[in-house]
Formats: sequence, structure tokens, C-alpha cells
Amino acid sequence: MKVVMINDCAFVGETLIKYLPSYIDVVHLKRTRKFLDKTVKIAWQILRAKGDIYHCHYLLQDCYITAKLGRRPLIGHAHGTDVRWSINHFAWKRIVKHDLKKCDKILVSTPDILDATKMYREDAEYLPNPVDTELFYPKPVEVHNGKLRVLIASDSNWDVKGTDIAIRALSRLKDEVEVFLIHKGRDFAKTVVLAGSLGLNLNILPETAHENMCNYYWNADVVIDRFKLGSLGKVSLEAIACGRPVITYVSSAYEAQKKFPLKNVSTIEEIVKTLCNVSPVLWEDEYAYVTEKHNPKKIAKSLVKIYEDVMEKN
Repeated sequence: MKVVMINDCAFVGETLIKYLPSYIDVVHLKRTRKFLDKTVKIAWQILRAKGDIYHCHYLLQDCYITAKLGRRPLIGHAHGTDVRWSINHFAWKRIVKHDLKKCDKILVSTPDILDATKMYREDAEYLPNPVDTELFYPKPVEVHNGKLRVLIASDSNWDVKGTDIAIRALSRLKDEVEVFLIHKGRDFAKTVVLAGSLGLNLNILPETAHENMCNYYWNADVVIDRFKLGSLGKVSLEAIACGRPVITYVSSAYEAQKKFPLKNVSTIEEIVKTLCNVSPVLWEDEYAYVTEKHNPKKIAKSLVKIYEDVMEKN
């Protein structure tokens, strides 16, 4: 079986490819965000690529171009903002809705967008994001007598990640924590200003390659992710895989996350309370969940079955 995988999001595609069985031949067409790369160049690459099935990450122009070029069967893989935001955007909604209609199969990477996707495609299926356990694996916490080392690992984005909520919560414990923030995200400058106004000192870390993020996780005692969406993000999954407890907002409303041990933490007070009660048991329970639900080999096996089913129907 030859798969043409187009684009990527949060390294989900790269991880899936890594764990697919050897008899699956994958050509991965990647691009940058430069205008020509994401339009003319990617169209030319798709036109030249030949496969038994086409798997496109993110329901925007890449998927639209693939469908317009008649590449079938086509799997469209939604990753979040394409369904949460772009589907209502005056310029992008036509493209997203076209992709939802024309793909032979729709996958979604997080449970919070499943219901919205099913409004357009009843057969949409949730495929959990895999964690690359060769890159992200547990290491013991370094013993130290200092403050609790807290890493804010997601990019600074107040509307989507709720970074401002995290900062306000941590400021309540500023004498007890040492906070690390990665220099990335559209609201990074605002986040630094907010922390300063609240008397919270931040240790700024340079943005690093995905494969090096494990070092940031291993240097922390606790990792903080996002507090707006209610779904478990890649940052949380990878940090837990690295052996660190994660505090993030995981909604109990989504059936796929019912077994996650920490749910509905979204307010400043709830974050503070959870931080004050972090224990190794929390991480053990989170790790058990991740190894069961986000095992890359299991997810790759599920994907192969999806490929086979889609090819059989087309």
C-alpha cells in the first residue's frame, strides 16, 4: 500500500508514519507557511504524487487542492482550528466545508471538535493523537531543594491556550514556584507584561525543535498546558510521557476522556489548588491513561484499518 501524506500538524503525521508497519510505503509532502509553498508548490507536488490513498492533515487549502485534483480516496484529518475557527471565517469557511463534504473519510485529532465535525459528516471518527515514545519517555525528577519548577509548555495564546489564566494562578504562588516560559506564541509579550505586573518572575526559554522539547519537560517538576479547549493537547501528552505531571483543562463532557484522572481544572482557584496538591500518584494515573489511549503502535494499527476500509469502499 502506498500512502501520500500531505502537510502535517503538531507532528502527528510524522509520528504516525514512524509507527506504521514496514509494508506501508509513505510519501510525505510537507510545506512551509510561505505563500508559494502552501499554494503553487504543494499543488505541483500533489499533482506529481501517485498513491493508493491520500491522507491530508488540516482541512484547508492542502485538502482542497488534493480534492480538486481528483486524488482519491482522500482522508481529511482535522486538527482543531480548522473546525473550531476557520469553518466560521468569512474567507475560509467555504474551503473547510468543501473538504468535509468531498473527503472519503474525515478524522479528528481531539474530542472537542468531534461533535462540530459530525454536523457536516456523521461518519467522522476520532483518532487519538499518538505520542512518539522513542522521543518522549520518563526520566526521574532531579532532586533539588528549591522551589517547585513549573514549565508553561504551550505557546502563549490567551484566547486558545488561556496562558493569562495560568500566569494569574501562578502569581498566587509566586514565592513557592520557579516558572519557565517558552519564547513563542502571539501573546508572548503580553504574557511577560502580565507576569511582571503581578510580581511573577519568568525564566524565558528559547523556542526549540520538537525533538528537543523532552529536555524542557525533564527539567521541570510540573508542566502546565492549556485551559480553554477542554481537550488533551500534544504538549500534555508528551510531558506526561516524559514523566511529569500535567495540569491542564480536560473536560469530563467528552466520552473519550472519561478515564483521565484530572478533569475540569479551568479556573485560577482550581489551578492553584491542584498545584498545591501535585503528587507522584497524579502522574502515575495520567501516564497509565496516556499509554493506554495514545500508544503510537495501537493508533498506527487503527489507521491501517481505516486505510483498508476506505480503499475497499472506493
